[in-house]
Amino acid sequence: MRARIYQPARTAMSSGQGKTKHWYLDYVADEAKSIDPLMGWTSSSDTQQQVRLRFDTKDAALAYAKEHGITATVTEPKKRKANLRARGYAENFAVDRRTPWTH
Repeated sequence: MRARIYQPARTAMSSGQGKTKHWYLDYVADEAKSIDPLMGWTSSSDTQQQVRLRFDTKDAALAYAKEHGITATVTEPKKRKANLRARGYAENFAVDRRTPWTH
């Protein structure tokens, strides 16, 4: 069995870091999905791809994979740049802007 261990990124619709602190183990599909010719539904006989395990640390996820003989690929999260600073809306119209404000 193959699996992927990763830490999810924040959603594009939020600025917070909720649901990004845990590590997840997802199984990789062993077979391709097929399309039912009558209804057009997508199906697969591989039920492992429906399983998602949550761990507090990356080491716990790796230990679980090693204990159960799962070949795991770890994807490290991309960290935010440290030089971001909070700005207010009024700074868009400040007189000391570096570039002139245009419509």
